[in-house]
Amino acid sequence: MKSEIKRFGRGFVYAWNGILAAVQQERNFRFHLCAACYALAACWLAELSRVEWALILLCIAAVLAMELMNSAVERAVDKPDTTHWWSAGAAKDMAAGAVLITALGALVIGCCLLLPQLSKIMGRLLAMPWLGILLLAALIPAYLFIFRYHNATQKGETTNGKTDS
Repeated sequence: MKSEIKRFGRGFVYAWNGILAAVQQERNFRFHLCAACYALAACWLAELSRVEWALILLCIAAVLAMELMNSAVERAVDKPDTTHWWSAGAAKDMAAGAVLITALGALVIGCCLLLPQLSKIMGRLLAMPWLGILLLAALIPAYLFIFRYHNATQKGETTNGKTDS
């Protein structure tokens, strides 16, 4: 019984390690994290209802989860033998398409909820100009996080610095 609980708990550690690996090695995952932060800021400024917040949070979770699945598929089918190269490429393309569809769906839902609140969002930003400046200034670290962040161990590289072959 104790070992089953320990194995169950270890599963959470593995999941957390997978999320950290995505943050460290996947640019698109970092982009979606930054986009989620801006979406949450817009929701706060719009003073959405609890149900609207839940819908936005569900969309964010779906996009991040789909990005994790896409990364997993890419890793699983990377560098196939020559007889499977086409199906591996198709699997990677399909996984990327799934992320795109999920992200577009989340964007549509976000627009449906936030565009009617645009005047309220702008009013609150004008009432708190420091917040608008902060959100604009946050674009710089967001850019650096998305495009310049890297871990010592990059995708396809082992801890000794050699690439997988």
